[in-house]
Amino acid sequence: MAGRLTVCPTPIGNLGDLTPRVRDALAACDLVACEDTRRTGALLHGLGIDVPMAVVEAHREERAVPGLVERLRGGAHVCLATDAGMPLVSDPGALLVRAALAAGVAVEVLPGPDAVTTALVASGLPADRFAFLGFLPRGTAALARVLDEADGWGATLVAFESPKRLPATLALVAARAPERPVAVCRELTKLHEEVARGTAAELAVRFAAPPKGEVALVLGAVPAPAAADADVEAALAELREHGLGAKDAARLVALLTGRSARDLYRP
Repeated sequence: MAGRLTVCPTPIGNLGDLTPRVRDALAACDLVACEDTRRTGALLHGLGIDVPMAVVEAHREERAVPGLVERLRGGAHVCLATDAGMPLVSDPGALLVRAALAAGVAVEVLPGPDAVTTALVASGLPADRFAFLGFLPRGTAALARVLDEADGWGATLVAFESPKRLPATLALVAARAPERPVAVCRELTKLHEEVARGTAAELAVRFAAPPKGEVALVLGAVPAPAAADADVEAALAELREHGLGAKDAARLVALLTGRSARDLYRP
């Protein structure tokens, strides 16, 4: 009988955030596949749990996966944990999960601590539509390319950033849109947690020097530029000239500009 792979999110700072379900899974499993045996070993020791561990980290995951899948096929219950937060989310584990699914092994994902949604909600920015960018790229040109694409999505953006690069990142965001709402979430759930909210320009000044600790950056959505009235009217007229009905022309221009189709209807 095939075993089971349980994905276990671990605390991002406060050990009290470990859920009872994750604790029970770690205590009952045959093996913990983890990013760092020292970090996970300390967590297990604190919980009074003594189980074998295997390393599944970014540079060794591909080599580790075949052996772990064989153990799963043989009936083992394996827990997957990374240093902090949900595995796979800017953390190792994706290859193991995909391989387990391909092998017909049951994969169970437990909910728990997550820096992405914690920062999103703490920012106070709209959370109904958001995108996670992972760790932001190094270098101004690469970062600008990422923002050029992501800003077109019309969504709140969440990303991880190095504290050393945070001043330069905020300076770039402020140069692009100084009034853009931004939140810098630092050391979430830890003793010195800080959530700084303001415009990009304000936070660029506040964090002109690198802060300490881990940082999640939340950027408010960039509104789509409003189409000029003359351009809208020209688009409606051209669509009508090409045989489109008034309602269809209004719907199409509304879709492209974000305006109300009712307001654009010209019978």
